[in-house]
Amino acid sequence: MKVLVINCGSSSLKFRLIDTATETVLARGLFERIGQEKGGFSYIPGEKDKITEDRVIPDHYEAVKILIETITDSRLGVIGSLDDIDAVGHRIVHGGDKFAHPVVITDEVIRGIEECSRLAPIHNPVNLLGIKACMKYMPDTVMVGVFDTSFHQTMPEEAYLYGIPYEYYERDRVRKYGFHGMSHEYVAGETAKMLGKDIRDTRIITCHLGNGASICAVKGGISVDTSMGFTPLAGIIMGTRSGGIDPEIVNYIATEENKSLQEVMDILNTKSGLYGVSGYLSSDVRDLTEEYDKGNEDAKRALNKLSYSITKFIGAYVVVLGGVDAITFTAGIGENSWLVRKLVCERLNALGVVLDEEKNKNVKGADMISAAESKVKIFRIPTDEEMSIARQVVKTLS
Repeated sequence: MKVLVINCGSSSLKFRLIDTATETVLARGLFERIGQEKGGFSYIPGEKDKITEDRVIPDHYEAVKILIETITDSRLGVIGSLDDIDAVGHRIVHGGDKFAHPVVITDEVIRGIEECSRLAPIHNPVNLLGIKACMKYMPDTVMVGVFDTSFHQTMPEEAYLYGIPYEYYERDRVRKYGFHGMSHEYVAGETAKMLGKDIRDTRIITCHLGNGASICAVKGGISVDTSMGFTPLAGIIMGTRSGGIDPEIVNYIATEENKSLQEVMDILNTKSGLYGVSGYLSSDVRDLTEEYDKGNEDAKRALNKLSYSITKFIGAYVVVLGGVDAITFTAGIGENSWLVRKLVCERLNALGVVLDEEKNKNVKGADMISAAESKVKIFRIPTDEEMSIARQVVKTLS
């Protein structure tokens, strides 16, 4: 089966065409700065060189049109016609508790996604643009929605409920949803393979560490708890997000600093996390690592807070899982920052975690980075959300 995977951002559209029988990527590409004066398009057909061009892309409809023209082009294309595409898989950020699994997209599903837009007002409307554009130019192709939140719909009630009046859950659906579900599911599956175990017999903690970051406890292949909550603001500290804080802080800052609720929320979302804790030095771990090596106290404070934050969730999830077989690092920071992995693992000595320092510094691809004597296996595994979406499309249609 050939699946076209679409991942829409507010000003971007990323795509990948995958032959799921062999999990071969036939083509991939990215549209950037959609709706701006200067747009960009990059495209890689198979194993060939990347093609890039500056191009004005007024909207997502035009991006999908160019995408189709390119992959079916007689010179640059990788398929003969749209008939070669069996399905399109769309990444959708928020499915609320309406969508516990991927679904074939119908008018009813679109209405459901629109209703969930109040929970993700920045993301869901853009995801819908991608769906409607594909429906326009590929009217005879099956569309499947895959939700970032659906993997976490297996959490038990005690994990997803908040300590607020139950009526807010019943009436307004205020609860923990969790995010990065596709990444956590993919990485947990790959970890089980590397352990040589059936995933149903595993207890794994996955650490998706990027500018947005979350930790997930995966038992028997299903999510039983995750660090992000009602929104992606909760959990560990991130690039510019505060992570979980005492909610009274919002009222305190608003009162003391004479700020509106929205102004305080903007601070928690865009001026906090590594950026805020480092004294506005940087939100980028690469910059902070460089300064950390120079002995910069601001950088040390930020990265120590990050590693402490991650370690607390890992420790809690070991108890939730009743033990742990493996801890896996993934995403931009998790895959590329040997220092963050080191700082986290040094704090896990109570679990018998021993890192192989040389492997940790030089790891490439998916590999185990723990020492032979480590009681818990530690992995570095690159995430692949597009492949996860393609796999879920196949599972849904079969």
